[in-house]
Amino acid sequence: MSEQEPATASKVMMYVAALVAVLFGIMTLKSGGQVLFGDESYRIAAGDYVPFVLWFNFTAGFIYLIAGVGIAFRKPWAAGVSMLIAASTLLVLAAFGLYIFTDGAYEMRTVVAMTLRSTIWTVISMLVFRQLVRR
Repeated sequence: MSEQEPATASKVMMYVAALVAVLFGIMTLKSGGQVLFGDESYRIAAGDYVPFVLWFNFTAGFIYLIAGVGIAFRKPWAAGVSMLIAASTLLVLAAFGLYIFTDGAYEMRTVVAMTLRSTIWTVISMLVFRQLVRR
């Protein structure tokens, strides 16, 4: 294996991370925007959505796009943005857990989505930090 192969593999991983971030951002903005700004049918379809989780995810969608662009261009600041996304998502997940614990109405798909978001952004932030800051 040549020295160039690991560098190529890391570039591919970074582009995949950037693509995931951007696609995740677009999907988040679309789905959140429909519930927040669309007609009543979207709110009804969303069921027992939790407003603070919905607003957090919608606004985070813009930051996902910024992070994705930074990752694609291998900007070191993208590591900080990714870590901020991961940390804030984990905090909102914890607040959501407290909300559930106090008998707040919610949808199970929100639990799954927030767990998925937390996992994805934790992995992305670790990858980006390792590739752009710690190298």
